[in-house]
Amino acid sequence: MNALISVSDKTGVLEFAQALHALGVKLLSTGGTAKLLADAGLPVTEVAELTGFPEMLDGRVKTLHPKVHGGLLARRDLPAHMAALKEHGIDTIDLLVVNLYPFEATVAKAGCTLEDAIENIDIGGPAMVRSAAKNWKDVGVLTDASQYPVALAELKANGKLSDKTKFAFSVAAFNRIADYDGAISDYLSAIDFDASIGQPAPKRTLFPAQSNGRFVKLQDLRYGENPHQQAAFYRDLYPAPGSLVTAKQLQGKELSYNNIADADAAWECVKSFDAPACVIVKHANPCGVAVGKDAHEAYGKAFKTDPTSACGGIIAFNRPMDRAAAEAVSKQFVEVLMAPGYSPEALEVFKSKVNVRILEIALPPGGKTDWDNGRNAVDVKRIGSGLLMQTADNRELSIDELKVVSKKQPTPQQLQDLLFAWKVAKYVKSNAIVFCADGMTMGVGAGQMSRLDSARIASIKAQHAGLTLAGTAVASDAFFPFRDGLDVVVDAGATCVIQPGGSMRDQEVIDAADERGVVMVFSGVRHFRH
Repeated sequence: MNALISVSDKTGVLEFAQALHALGVKLLSTGGTAKLLADAGLPVTEVAELTGFPEMLDGRVKTLHPKVHGGLLARRDLPAHMAALKEHGIDTIDLLVVNLYPFEATVAKAGCTLEDAIENIDIGGPAMVRSAAKNWKDVGVLTDASQYPVALAELKANGKLSDKTKFAFSVAAFNRIADYDGAISDYLSAIDFDASIGQPAPKRTLFPAQSNGRFVKLQDLRYGENPHQQAAFYRDLYPAPGSLVTAKQLQGKELSYNNIADADAAWECVKSFDAPACVIVKHANPCGVAVGKDAHEAYGKAFKTDPTSACGGIIAFNRPMDRAAAEAVSKQFVEVLMAPGYSPEALEVFKSKVNVRILEIALPPGGKTDWDNGRNAVDVKRIGSGLLMQTADNRELSIDELKVVSKKQPTPQQLQDLLFAWKVAKYVKSNAIVFCADGMTMGVGAGQMSRLDSARIASIKAQHAGLTLAGTAVASDAFFPFRDGLDVVVDAGATCVIQPGGSMRDQEVIDAADERGVVMVFSGVRHFRH
């Protein structure tokens, strides 16, 4: 058996090559990999010796030769192929171990030049991988160090790789080439050539001329939104730390399509709070959000907002759960529970509730960049035969950005309530109206065609939950086009309102706020969520 080894990432390759040598496998290699093996005392034939041609053009040409590709592509079951090899003095290559120049890592570095990017586009490696993967019945192709133990175990046990393993390696190889080419296309398609002239690093547009989505399937799902729909769950090739796809399921049934969609909504919302917080989501909308001194208190306040809707909901915490929080949550029917951690006592509480899906998700490290909070930089929505792409709504708002437009000035507590309400409204489907007080939602109106109806629904929900809206803060995700929306929330008890502003009738609405004696603050930011 002949094995050609040529890797950029040399993790574990020496030990793998030593094990192959012990099994009687002849080793072929190139450049730095060959030197590594030879320095360790392994007998290795350099590809230049095999082909009779030296590496040339600064290493750009070394394996592009019939003695390499003939050895990889020849079908062992076709006499004509084997006769051709014999005629031209070509040996078969039975095992190929190749990983590619680190293009993705190179372009991820700050200040990467176009020259650096181009020089890290591998040519010979992908060509060999494609040849070996195409001829999978006769050649095993390894493109990642994680495959080394699998290959060695089979070679030691059977002296060869099984067809099932070789096919799996072939699929992984083609996937790796697709990912690699996609990364190159994404990078080059985003370069603004004219703007890059004279710049050390190329100027890149946010949206490339061609988008190459690359996702890895995590699992098949029982069905989609409805039983007649099929579904599967995928993650980004390089997921943001702290995002839902990084979750570890500790117990419970398999997640459904709707579970995952609602869990994402809850997790994204709860991550946005610095204080201990709890978010309860039902049908993609927060029905209860609160902060408290700990997870237990936050849950109690969030549940009070809408106990009816909370039944069968998705619950997320941004703090580890202890026994007190677990015992409180266990009293209601919950579909999915998420937190950065659980005490042993908390998990013990849920042992008897075997159907509750418990997810543990490590919180992201935090910071100012999009990915630092486990957020995507770009949102994508599938539409008929196409995609809509936009920068994600990661806009945060500080007190300094608020513009008080009413005669009445807000108190410090009202400012905090307004910011809390605004943060929640960002995660509620439009049209969104959110009543809040003391770090707790008091009524949520979501997804109505009329902002007036959303306001009325929020008020009705508060009444059904036995909550009073007197003295509450209200957030509207978009401006009030007329004063009637303001009148509805003030009639319900609101004393301060935050909205983006920007309507042709802003002054009419401001005058109404002054007439009603309430505080009105403009955020200057809209948060439609469709």
